[in-house]
Amino acid sequence: MTTVPRTQDVAAIRIWLLIVAALIALMVLVGGATRLTESGLSIVQWKPVEGTLPPLTQQAWTDAFEGYKAIPQYQQMNAGMTLSQFKGIFWWEWSHRLLGRVIGMVYLLPFLWFLWRGAVSGPLGRRLWVIFGLGALQGAVGWWMVASGLTERTEVSQVRLATHLVLALLIYAAIVWTLRRLKPREEGQAPARLRWTSWAIIAVTYLQLYLGALVAGLRAGRVYNTWPLIDGTFIPPSGQLLFEAPWWRNLFDNMLTVQFEHRMTAYALVLLVAFHAFDVMRARAGRDAVRGAHRLFAVVLVQAGLGIATLLLVAPIDFALTHQAVAIAVLTFAVLQAERLSPRRAVVAVSQAAMPVGQAG
Repeated sequence: MTTVPRTQDVAAIRIWLLIVAALIALMVLVGGATRLTESGLSIVQWKPVEGTLPPLTQQAWTDAFEGYKAIPQYQQMNAGMTLSQFKGIFWWEWSHRLLGRVIGMVYLLPFLWFLWRGAVSGPLGRRLWVIFGLGALQGAVGWWMVASGLTERTEVSQVRLATHLVLALLIYAAIVWTLRRLKPREEGQAPARLRWTSWAIIAVTYLQLYLGALVAGLRAGRVYNTWPLIDGTFIPPSGQLLFEAPWWRNLFDNMLTVQFEHRMTAYALVLLVAFHAFDVMRARAGRDAVRGAHRLFAVVLVQAGLGIATLLLVAPIDFALTHQAVAIAVLTFAVLQAERLSPRRAVVAVSQAAMPVGQAG
């Protein structure tokens, strides 16, 4: 007996996951705008249900503003802010949180429907449950990040901000991978080294995303705005890079060190992707693999150029958000290339309970 996946189930699951992935990408960009506009601490309470609605009366707006006045960011940075100005930053953070709730519902309700129909099981079902769990964790990590800026700091911890971003993009990448796995492809015989380099590209990309979030969290993109030199030299002296004690704190807290790390990792990523593109052609790994490697290399070059421009222009919000958007594109192409080069096991993508059964020949 053999099983044949129901085409309509696979198509519906792919459409659903594509919508979720697009919403996550949008949320990452809204989160970036929230950070750049210093809006992330404008809502000082976590109300998963009640917080769905914004303040609807003048008294409610006054109460929300009074809550913001009690935190260090207002007292040290925004003292004298008017209610109208407060509303300007409030709407960014409220939109970010609302989008998170929307993503949760857009993921959960169709998922429950597919489970009820028996349309997902096995490896696909397990992967979708893991993605759901990561999404729930992301909500808690978001509040953990916000809480870091409510008492002693005037902004959220850059380490927690980076963790929040990387987790969001981990969820995004898992969905992109799952989407690609639901699409038929010809099985090639790519050398193992190509698979290893494709996964190394993903690892370096995530490191670069994490460092980029540290740069944003420290506002390190607004200092040392020269290229290719940084503070007058290509490699700053160790006394400047590692002056804080213990030394490892510099990796996260020192603006010069963090920006230097971000630059060096960018160079490493460009070289690694260029090597991979050359190696894929040399190995004759197939037309799809070659095209995927070339597209990845092209988008990485665009991203590098945007990064340099953003730095030289002292991180204007439009360039910074475009830089973040292309970073998502880099991750997308990297994940697609790794999946393209990874062997697939003979796994039925959707539940046998939802499939017509035919006779084996």
